[in-house]
Amino acid sequence: MTTPASTAQTQHPTGLSAGMTFLMAAACGLIAANLYYTQPLAGPIAVDIGLPAEATGLIVTLTQIGYGLGLLLLVPLGDLVENRRLIVTMIGVVTLALIAAGLSTTPGPFLTASLAIGVGSVAVQMIVPFAANLAPDAARGRVVGNIMSGLMVGIMMARPISGLIAGLSSWHAVFYISAIVMVGLGTLLWVQLPIRMPTARLSYGQLLKSMAQLLAAQPVLQRRAAYQAFQFAAFSLFWTVTPLYLAGPRFGLGHNGIALFALAGVAGAIASPIAGRLADKGLVRPATAFGLLSVGVAFLVTQIASEGSAIALTLLTLAAILLDFGVTMTLVTGQRSIYELGAELRSRLNGLFMAIFFTGGAIGSALGAWAFASGGWWFASMIGFALPATAVAIFLTEKHGQERSLQH
Repeated sequence: MTTPASTAQTQHPTGLSAGMTFLMAAACGLIAANLYYTQPLAGPIAVDIGLPAEATGLIVTLTQIGYGLGLLLLVPLGDLVENRRLIVTMIGVVTLALIAAGLSTTPGPFLTASLAIGVGSVAVQMIVPFAANLAPDAARGRVVGNIMSGLMVGIMMARPISGLIAGLSSWHAVFYISAIVMVGLGTLLWVQLPIRMPTARLSYGQLLKSMAQLLAAQPVLQRRAAYQAFQFAAFSLFWTVTPLYLAGPRFGLGHNGIALFALAGVAGAIASPIAGRLADKGLVRPATAFGLLSVGVAFLVTQIASEGSAIALTLLTLAAILLDFGVTMTLVTGQRSIYELGAELRSRLNGLFMAIFFTGGAIGSALGAWAFASGGWWFASMIGFALPATAVAIFLTEKHGQERSLQH
């Protein structure tokens, strides 16, 4: 129900309660996890539904394609359509897609459901600018950082959780359980989220056209998207290659060992609230530099010890934490920066930023698989180091003060 209080909150941001911030952070994590549940299960799923081995990659790829399409075509609707209704509608889409995936026994329906899971999961990138719009200027970075910590935890926890559920039951159960969670989450968000009606008066075609104009006209968006594309390419390369590396003859870890290693990366999510607070204090530039350098250093430390040794495994775990910390740091400061470009543009800005960011991740995954097959961990890690190093080179061309101060 729309109330005067809720309407006023959308027009004059007065801040988000701790409970609402936690709800939005949890929602982002739970929804984003749907994008990653199939990664450790692609092999068994392909066998069960009769998908040829050479086409197994489609299980993950189609979800990513759906997400990318949603970022460009649906997330911008947050500047046009009432936000709560839009978010809950997309959760409905992902719920139906999860049920369809769980029921699938042949490739066609499962792959179609995978595409739809990606499309529906863009609700995450509708929640983040929604929260930014509700937050007061002085606390916007903190709010975005707290919510992004939920997103990163969801991403990192999805793989080990899906493996655990599939081990105890079956891969079908992963989709059914997530669908039940989505129903509960959608209901809770419908009840708890305030109404927010955007002020833009554009047609859908004009909305999409304006995105190209925004990208061409906003240097801050261009730079921030570039930094994050290189960062996420390095992130995706690392998490594509390390399971293969750890399962290989050098380390010989089993499924449970690799799952525990993946859990270590969750510690990097602590960067989100830290980055948000630094951004609110006007320290976007040093926080960005630290994030970029952290990712580069993460790859270098893996070269210190002999492959297969206990020290090497410890350093690889440290690298996972450092890498996730650095990527999260630049992600939050980047979103904080682009959200300052205009409240009425935030959904479109976020859609563009995340689409470019996501494209970088897809390229990083492909690069990682090729590099590891061609030259092992050393070659893959050197490419991983080159990605944030390139971002640092771009960062150094930024004149001090080029991005307007974010201190309020």
